Amino acid sequence: MSEPAVPLVTGPAVEAAADLLAGVVRRTPLEHSRALAERVGGPVWLKCENLQRTGSFKIRGAYTRIARLTDDERAAGVVAASAGNHAQGVALAARELGAAATVFMPGTAPLPKLAATRGYGATVHQLGDSLTEPLVAARGFAERTGSVFIHPFDHPDVIAGQGTVGLEVLEQCPDVQTVVVCTGGGGLVAGIAAAVKARRPDVRVVAVQAATAAAFPASLAAGVPVPLASMATMADGIAVAAPGDLTLAHVAGLVDEVRTVTEDELSRALLFCLERAKLVVEPAGVASVAAVLADPGAFRAPVVAVVSGGNIDPVLMLKVVQHGLAAAGRYQSLRVRVPDRPGSLAALLRELAAVSANVLSVEHERTTAQLHIGEVEIAVVLETRGPDHAAEVLAALGRVGYAVTSW
Repeated sequence: MSEPAVPLVTGPAVEAAADLLAGVVRRTPLEHSRALAERVGGPVWLKCENLQRTGSFKIRGAYTRIARLTDDERAAGVVAASAGNHAQGVALAARELGAAATVFMPGTAPLPKLAATRGYGATVHQLGDSLTEPLVAARGFAERTGSVFIHPFDHPDVIAGQGTVGLEVLEQCPDVQTVVVCTGGGGLVAGIAAAVKARRPDVRVVAVQAATAAAFPASLAAGVPVPLASMATMADGIAVAAPGDLTLAHVAGLVDEVRTVTEDELSRALLFCLERAKLVVEPAGVASVAAVLADPGAFRAPVVAVVSGGNIDPVLMLKVVQHGLAAAGRYQSLRVRVPDRPGSLAALLRELAAVSANVLSVEHERTTAQLHIGEVEIAVVLETRGPDHAAEVLAALGRVGYAVTSW
């Protein structure tokens, strides 16, 4: 780890933020995951910030920042830019501290996050397809109106507030060896690292980014924030084009490793949390779990994986669950050639039923040039119990002579 180029948030600063937040934020539970522990070979705990007020950790940093404004600054109002979770945190914190809040959000912001932000009393403007345009608009609004811009991650007060998650982790799991943190702009992992390393420098802190929106690797290599040319991930909450100068300095100076996870791994982790942990999470909030599932041997136990948010659009949840089922081998798509005569489809379905494969859809194709006269291709989508069962289905069809391809 290199020497920081700018002053870092200290342990005492995080402790002061914890005093400020007492009675404001929820001390979220630490839930043991036996399924993850079996993979890692030691205790694994989930820090459930998805159960925090507003559904994510963001209220911690937003409240700390706004509470430390002067009376005159709060009277002028606050403004923020966010894909959703920071927006809700700013809106609620501003309401409780008596400040007017204006929030700029992408046009693609999930409807539940949009509705919640307005429900907390903020004035919301939508523009653009990413966080870039809202950030520019929010800064311009601050300059025109005198409102205070509340940065989503790159401010010492925001980092100190988010770091209170780390203090709770140390208190709830005193023997923790590894803390795994979902990471976008870096405010959460910066704060957690500041808190944890101040008390337990031996604890390993790992940041996890979506592979298709991972700004930290290039920025760390360059030593300055390097914006990504493009991003494409379901994890909108950690889709940040570049870290800030302050969060980059914290990650360079305090974080032990930055890992990335794929979209398939995010989907599988979300499905895992629903099925095994009974937790509703959003893709951005489950990146830490995805990393542990993808490479359990890389994490020294006891492990705490921070589940950072649970604000997921039900429509997106449906898509992600389906994607997760496919990624986990629970959906199987096959094309089977059979004679074009009565009874062929029924015979195929009987074979599938014999191996307990549940048919979700069936489609006939008779017009492709690849088919011989007198042949029909049947496309079937099956629900299976996983990769082993899927292999059993293929073997059973092969034994009775079907020509099968996957699609």
